Amino acid sequence: MKMIVGLGNIGKEYDKTRHNIGFMTVDVLADKYQATFKQDGQHHAFVADVRINNEKVLLVKPTTYMNDSGDAVRPLVDYYKLDLADLLVVQDDMDMDLGRLRLRQKGSAGGHNGIKSIANQLGTQKFNRLKFGIGHPAHVHQAVVDYVLGHFGQDEQPDLLSGLDQAVEIFEGFAAGKEMPILMNQFN
Repeated sequence: MKMIVGLGNIGKEYDKTRHNIGFMTVDVLADKYQATFKQDGQHHAFVADVRINNEKVLLVKPTTYMNDSGDAVRPLVDYYKLDLADLLVVQDDMDMDLGRLRLRQKGSAGGHNGIKSIANQLGTQKFNRLKFGIGHPAHVHQAVVDYVLGHFGQDEQPDLLSGLDQAVEIFEGFAAGKEMPILMNQFN
């Protein structure tokens, strides 16, 4: 079994914002495989399961808000007795152009509070991540918070959709058992 966790914030006001790109990516995969998210209150998450190449894949959207994502991820990893190699966390990254993707197997949180929470709860920084570029504010004076909680513009749709399509390819490769170094060589 594999688990793909998309990071984001719950609530209508956060739907389809840059900071919720993790939610958007797992939503695209759920739509492709006609899966429905169900609330798992015990584990503080919405969870859907799909079969990809005969592999059960849990799609997870924590309901803890971004900064406490580890409070959902750790209990799910423990409950399903997952090896951390079978976990992939999708995060937004302001330091990359919109739609650009980068896989990593470990590393610091880099200022991302959701990743920091997961690393703290898991007791390690060694877990798979898919960084999804959301770009950086064009104006120096624009607050970062306003930017990440803002919506994608119409002119950004081609790059956004391209990144989402590529994320689905990565998820399918991950579910098929491709090793992370192979996926990293293919997509980074």
